[in-house]
Amino acid sequence: MASCSKRETAVERGLREQVLHRGLAADLSGLDPHLITGLPEINVASTLFEGLVGEHPETGAPVPAVAERWEISADGLTWTFHLRANAKWSNGEPVTAHDFVASIQRVLNKSLGADNAAMLFVLANAESWYQGGVTDFAQVGALALDDRTLRLTLAHPAPYLPSLLCLPVWYPVPLRTLEQHGGSTARDTRWTEPANLVGNGPFVLKVNRRSEVIIVEKSPTYWDAATVRLRAIHFHPAADVDAEERAFRAGQLHLTEALPVAKVDSYRKEKSPALRISPFLDTYFYRLNTTRPGLDNALVRRALSLALDRAAITDKITRGGQRPAASFTPHGLDGYTPPASLREDTAEAKRLLAEAGFPEGRGLPPLEIMINSSGNHRVIAEAVQQMWRRLGVTVEVNNMEQSSLFAKRRALDYSVLRSEWVADFADPKSFLDVFRGGSSNNHTGWNNLRYDALLHAADRTAEPAARHELLAQAETLLLEELPIIPIYHFTTVRLVHPAVRGWHPLPLDRHPYKHVWLEQ
Repeated sequence: MASCSKRETAVERGLREQVLHRGLAADLSGLDPHLITGLPEINVASTLFEGLVGEHPETGAPVPAVAERWEISADGLTWTFHLRANAKWSNGEPVTAHDFVASIQRVLNKSLGADNAAMLFVLANAESWYQGGVTDFAQVGALALDDRTLRLTLAHPAPYLPSLLCLPVWYPVPLRTLEQHGGSTARDTRWTEPANLVGNGPFVLKVNRRSEVIIVEKSPTYWDAATVRLRAIHFHPAADVDAEERAFRAGQLHLTEALPVAKVDSYRKEKSPALRISPFLDTYFYRLNTTRPGLDNALVRRALSLALDRAAITDKITRGGQRPAASFTPHGLDGYTPPASLREDTAEAKRLLAEAGFPEGRGLPPLEIMINSSGNHRVIAEAVQQMWRRLGVTVEVNNMEQSSLFAKRRALDYSVLRSEWVADFADPKSFLDVFRGGSSNNHTGWNNLRYDALLHAADRTAEPAARHELLAQAETLLLEELPIIPIYHFTTVRLVHPAVRGWHPLPLDRHPYKHVWLEQ
């Protein structure tokens, strides 16, 4: 007789075996911590690698990680980190201060092309070495005093440094392994494949099947293995948010990355305990390629911004507590009040377009909004498309996988590009530094010497109110020039199974998986 017993789901089996099934918003573009910029990649890389500093699971505050303690000089410029004696790579070798110095040098090697290299410019002479001014790396503010002592010397005081050190671009990588698989400054080599990857995080990579699953398992060599309760994590890239939501209902996922906008109200109405909506320091925006004809005109860029009904997008489409963006930086950044200058005014948009020489859009080259093939990006892009078409502008939407989108972004091969920026630390600098002229994350073709000078002055201003004033002046300039069009400020809207423990609402949405477990 055929069995009538119900088949065990992945979620049920995971509860028995301490295996977390987690959705990702997209396929991974890579796993090299020095090259990744996307949230899906950061989610996985944070299980495989660990920096000097980690984050508290409930508050997100910096806590000791590979460094068990550190001291700061009276002038705030010299930070001395003492590494744990039992910090090891997954191959059993010790993690040393020399590994951190070599990894910093790798990121600052311009031939690597690390998008986040500018995050290391806080180190003395780092930017000059990156640009080729200083030629001796010994002059850069990163020195191993011995195997377990690392001294970082800063270009200017940066009290936020511990939060900065939590980011993947600061993780150490095993240089010997990289050299065995194509070289330390080569991109897209085989060193991050499961058979080759050596990390120092709480988990090790076992499987990476594109569009299917990434599996990490608990590392036996991790210094704090006793804290890690999960035996494994299965990351499941979702083709779209609808598929992810269906997988959750079918018992295939313990938590999702997002939720289809059409389903938010129904989960609210049901008062589902799985629905989690939390504040998130993240801005959804469109990059504009300011080197393209038409988009090289600030009047056109302002017209495109004025044509957007941001409230309609958040009220009628996203519906998850998101806030229409009147600025690039969101509220909640260390007491900073952003200049709220963005608004909707279609009549003024048409006037500016005509003033720019494109009355009713005539003569303006067609625009193409590039989006990646996950999340709710298409429905938002189609709403923007209709708003811009009311100006007479020809607009198309082009959907592609995330790795292709990032390649187009790096090559400046686009006209309009869907983007978002999550705060790396809770300070406006984390947002505004992106569009410095020399930033490797800029990707707009825009640079403004006055903007750069204001950010430079803010870095060297200790008094908080005066510093915030300089940052506000810089942001005002950004919102006048508009190489980007901010659309809304995020919340996280996802489904979390009640058995998931240790998952707390955090404004940076970075969750240390070593503190996550499953319990009925």
